[in-house]
Amino acid sequence: MKKLCLPIILVAVTAFAAAGRAASKPKLDPESEKWYRTASLIMTKEESKIFARLPDPESRKEFISDFWAKRDPDPDTPANEFKQEFEARVAHANSRFKEGGPGYNTDRGRIYIFMGPPDKFEEFFPQGDPNNRGSIIWWIYYDNHFGIEFADEKGSGKYSIRSYDGDFFGAMDLIKLGNFVRIDDVFTKKFVKFETSYDPAGREIEVRIPSNALMFRENDEGKLQIDLFFTVYIYGNGGTSKETFREVRTVVTTDGELSGMKTVTLRFARTLGPGTNFVDVIIKGPKPTSSQIRRIFEIKVAG
Repeated sequence: MKKLCLPIILVAVTAFAAAGRAASKPKLDPESEKWYRTASLIMTKEESKIFARLPDPESRKEFISDFWAKRDPDPDTPANEFKQEFEARVAHANSRFKEGGPGYNTDRGRIYIFMGPPDKFEEFFPQGDPNNRGSIIWWIYYDNHFGIEFADEKGSGKYSIRSYDGDFFGAMDLIKLGNFVRIDDVFTKKFVKFETSYDPAGREIEVRIPSNALMFRENDEGKLQIDLFFTVYIYGNGGTSKETFREVRTVVTTDGELSGMKTVTLRFARTLGPGTNFVDVIIKGPKPTSSQIRRIFEIKVAG
């Protein structure tokens, strides 16, 4: 595997080390502090901003409940499989990577929490490398086309990220947003980047999804159809107020129309207040086991 140049590695590792920290850590009650300690690892930057502005334990408790619900791959079952998997990975990291602090604060622990156990593990002791006294470890993830190298440079048993190969940031985004990929997935990609904007004159939220990321089916009339289930959270007033709505949208088209269609555009009538708004859009297919795509957008509206 190739090794990326040092400046790129340093930028990536710095971003990774800061991935679980909000811009300014809020003062929290004990229950919220305990949750934030590990959940901050997989919070998006927008969620961190919202959480930092919440005024009391009650609003934070509601946020935490929503945080896990947004990532639940199958809401029809009693268990939240994403939450269970995350907690199991944190527990494993804490028990396995003991390098002078909590395992979830180590580089290997964080990668394990994000990616799970590697598909392939390699360890070797480099010969003639004065910059590395300990071993080198490679973790390889075949499905994600991703590999990462850890080095124990001082021979102390503390491993740090030294190089990687693959989409480092895409792999982090995948778990931060709670995306799951399943066989009956209506989305053809692991991570679909769709766009959202706001029209203040028409008071509409516009969502644009790449058409080639959607799997249409033929309906009874011989046309192509897809049913999309939207859950949208709107955090207004800088993140201190919340509105939630759910809608099902059906898109019907033809082969000819679809071939010339770059995006599927849908509009939702909503009034966003002046100032900073966070719009959290979750889109799922018709089956409970369909995976979801999700993005959070920061939208500023003039007063």
